[in-house]
Amino acid sequence: MDTETLIGIVAPGLATGLGGLALVLVPRPSERALDGLLGFTAGVMLAATAFSLLVPALDIGAIGEVLAGFAAGFAVMTALDVLIPHAHARFREHGEMAAEERAASERATLLVSALTIHNVPEGVAVGVAFAAGGPELGLPIAIAIGTQNVPEGFAAAAPLLSAGTPRGRAIGVAALTGIVEPPAALVAFASFELASAMLPLGLAFAAGAMLYVVVDELVPEAQGRGNERIASLGFLIGFSLMMGLDNAFG
Repeated sequence: MDTETLIGIVAPGLATGLGGLALVLVPRPSERALDGLLGFTAGVMLAATAFSLLVPALDIGAIGEVLAGFAAGFAVMTALDVLIPHAHARFREHGEMAAEERAASERATLLVSALTIHNVPEGVAVGVAFAAGGPELGLPIAIAIGTQNVPEGFAAAAPLLSAGTPRGRAIGVAALTGIVEPPAALVAFASFELASAMLPLGLAFAAGAMLYVVVDELVPEAQGRGNERIASLGFLIGFSLMMGLDNAFG
């Protein structure tokens, strides 16, 4: 693994901490701002799913294995969502009390669990992309995920600050959101570099997992507070940015 690949794999996970540090400048973000950021994140991830994962998978693999990998990624994320106790950062989960209403220690555990579920497929996507196409395919994915990790870290930590969590702890939570991404990316890179025949399956798996995050978490949360227009605008900007990055590097 060369230095460029190593940096590309590790850097996106560190970007969430930048979002947390932004809380120093904007300590009380509005709901409109949060919804716009969530929409932006959803747009980036959906474009990455389509243009940077599924299209390359179809270019090098058969439709059957791509569909199998895509369904497997979606199914694994569904299972994790059901089996691992967690809470979405801002809204009630299936009728349970909101995360802000829980004890501080329990709330932190549940939020970290949710963020872990969210970020694992992003790390897998980066690792598989570098294994499949080197920097030409890996860099657009890494830049896109790193870009969307900044507002993602901000959007994840800001509700904690609003709920009374100390600023330092809220920023720490934002930084923690990206910790799982580099290990997931490294494992995916090593696994699929050794088994190159599995690359179409791996790309499709990452695409299915990321799509689950978009449709199950990001879009519902972005659209759930009456700020649909700003969320949709954020989605358009994020999708366009990722499409432009993919075209520039591809």
